[in-house]
Amino acid sequence: MTRTPLRRFADYAVLSVLAFIFVLPVLYLILGSFKPSDQVLSGLTGFLPTHLSFDNYAAVLDSFDSDATGYFWRFMGISVLLSTVVVLGGLIVNSMAAYGLSRLKWRGQNAVFTVVLMLMLVPFEAVAVPLFYMFNNERNTIYIQAIPFIANAFSLYQFATFFRAIPPSIEEAARIDGAGPWRTFFAIIVPMSKPAFASVAILTFLTQWGSYLWPVLMVSDPSVRPLPLEMGVFSVQQPVDWGQILAFGVLLVLPVLIVFAFFQRWFIQGVASSAVKG
Repeated sequence: MTRTPLRRFADYAVLSVLAFIFVLPVLYLILGSFKPSDQVLSGLTGFLPTHLSFDNYAAVLDSFDSDATGYFWRFMGISVLLSTVVVLGGLIVNSMAAYGLSRLKWRGQNAVFTVVLMLMLVPFEAVAVPLFYMFNNERNTIYIQAIPFIANAFSLYQFATFFRAIPPSIEEAARIDGAGPWRTFFAIIVPMSKPAFASVAILTFLTQWGSYLWPVLMVSDPSVRPLPLEMGVFSVQQPVDWGQILAFGVLLVLPVLIVFAFFQRWFIQGVASSAVKG
C-alpha cells in the first residue's frame, strides 16, 4: 500500500525521535570524556560542549605506561588479536558447518541441526564454571580466551538460514560444470553470501570484544589481560575519576565503530534481504 505524505512524515518523525534517544548516551559518553571529572555528572549540563580538553585521554594512557600497571596498547592489542582469531575462525568453521547442514544431504542432518538450535538456548553462564575447571591448567594463556568461542551455534544458524535461501539451481549448474562441494562452496556460495558473512562478523566481534566473564575466570596475569577486563579494574580504582572512565570507554568503543563502518554496506544488505524474505 502507498503511504500518504502525512503518514510518511509521521514515520520519519517517530524514527528520528527514537534515533535521537538512542544517540544521547553515546553523545554524553563522548562529551564527558573531554570534560573534567567534576563536570561529568552534572545532569543535563553534561551535554553542553564546555571546558573540553584531551586531558582525560592523556591521563588514561599515562596510567598504563609501565611494567607495574601494564601498557594500554598491549591490552588493546590482546583484545584485537582475540577478536580477530574468533571472528576469522568463526567465519570459516561456522560457515562450512552451516553449508554441510543446510545444503548437503545426509542421514541425520535434521537431527544434528535441531541439536545445534537447542544449544542456542543454553546461556554461557550455565557452562562457564564447568569450563573453568576443565581448562584450569590453561589459565593465563591467549588461546584459551579465543578457542572456546570460535564454534558458535547462533552464527551457524545465521549462515544456515542464509544458505537455504539460495536457489538449488545454482549448485546444480555448478555440478554440471564439474564443480564438487568444496569448489561450489568457496567459488559460488561464499561470494554470494557477503551479507551473511558481514552480519556474523559484526555480531561475533561485538560479543568477543565485550567479553568479560570468561577473562575474569581465566585471566589473572596482566600481560594477557584484554581491554574490557582492564576497564573493570580501572573503574574501581580510587579516587574515581569519571572523566577518565568515560575516556577509557570511548577508547574501548572506538574499534567497534571502525569494524561496523567497514562491514556496514554488506550488513545493511543482509538486514534488508532478511526483511524482504520475512
